[in-house]
Amino acid sequence: MSDADNNDGRSGALLGISFKIGSVLIFVAMAACIKAAGDGVPAGQIVFLRSSMAMIPVLCFLAVRGQLHTAFKTRNLMSHFWRGLVGVSAMASGFYGLTRLPLPDAIALGYAKPLIMVVLASILLGETIRIYRWTAVLVGFIGVVIISWPLLSIFDGQPWQNDHTKGVIAVLASAVLGAFAMILVRKLVLSEKTPTIVLYFSLSASLISLATIPFGWVALDPSTLGLLVAAGICGGIAQIFLTESYRHADVSVIAPFEYTSIIMGLVIGYLFFGDVPQWSMLFGTAIVVGSGVFIIIREHRLGLERRSARRFTTPQG
Repeated sequence: MSDADNNDGRSGALLGISFKIGSVLIFVAMAACIKAAGDGVPAGQIVFLRSSMAMIPVLCFLAVRGQLHTAFKTRNLMSHFWRGLVGVSAMASGFYGLTRLPLPDAIALGYAKPLIMVVLASILLGETIRIYRWTAVLVGFIGVVIISWPLLSIFDGQPWQNDHTKGVIAVLASAVLGAFAMILVRKLVLSEKTPTIVLYFSLSASLISLATIPFGWVALDPSTLGLLVAAGICGGIAQIFLTESYRHADVSVIAPFEYTSIIMGLVIGYLFFGDVPQWSMLFGTAIVVGSGVFIIIREHRLGLERRSARRFTTPQG
């Protein structure tokens, strides 16, 4: 490989990492806007504004790229609906938890999703999970317990009246539902283009969330409405950045940078919401992040081994 190829590879990886970090920071800004809007807004209403407003930058991006005319073409409409239904449930649970927990804690608990994906991939997709990854998943869940335990009030007699307890349960439910959604996306990418998946999710999420109107939406003051509109636009821009990051670098290269969100979460949580992290939260987060990074590295090595085996195996075996 020439020096020019090496330089192109490095510049592509750096560009991919930059897009990934950008998407993470904008997603954290989105979460901060939702948290600032307060817990007086129903989760379904938040989901509607988040999803519908996200379509604005996504549609503009596709129009600039000349892909708008093909983005709505699909042969799997029901698959998009089910992905949307599960995704909306995950989003609503996550937003509900976000408004009841310190921002860094909500972000850290969300890191349980990739751990849960490993379990679901084994159960639903039949993927072979060896002892190394099972061990990492188990250690990661111990980290989740360490983060959650100080926030729970299960021994106080009335745990369901404690906002932190409800927030922990909601965020973990969001992680489980989000992992299910990613399993559905894995199946969709076999036949659908990324812009189509993104567009149909935003569209289905907007329509499904409208069904929550009878459960009581509220009139929004201008500042709250502005925050939720900003959250939606941030979500759309972050999704574009995330998609572009995968275009320029391998998943194994950029995936670990997902965990930079905790740094931004700690800063924003402290400066804007007065959230001071507990040592148990920091310690548990370190365990969860370490487990996640181990799984990513392990997946990358196994991928290299599989590609090497295919390269040196003849048709006769």
